[in-house]
Amino acid sequence: MDGSVYLWIKALHIIAVIAWMAGLLYLPRLYVYHADADIGSEFSEKLKIMERRLLRAIMNPAMLVSLIAGGALLAYQDFSSGWLHVKLTAIVGLLIMHMLMAKWRKDFEKNTNTHSHKFYRVANEIPTVLMILIVILAVVKPF
Repeated sequence: MDGSVYLWIKALHIIAVIAWMAGLLYLPRLYVYHADADIGSEFSEKLKIMERRLLRAIMNPAMLVSLIAGGALLAYQDFSSGWLHVKLTAIVGLLIMHMLMAKWRKDFEKNTNTHSHKFYRVANEIPTVLMILIVILAVVKPF
């Protein structure tokens, strides 16, 4: 792959990651409000629509493009670098958070949520911490 193709894939990867992160940061914020909404209320039903659309129309496609483009970029990495192993582990953490958020959305959809707004406030911080770690590792490559 020539240098310009690499740069286009890298640009696509960055765009997709930004979109995915926007969803990973916004969806739990919706859950904070949803946890306090009365079951069956107009507000609760509106949140269900917003959560479903965010996950299916933005987060899922952005995650897939992030993984595909990121996978293509891996071909250019030195797998003996320690920072890369930590970064890939943090990415697994983002994938786990994504799956948990999808599960929580289904719980809200079925009106079976058992978590408080405080739980979702804490959950909202996890993708932020992982993102900071990933960016530092990818840019600084500290080890």
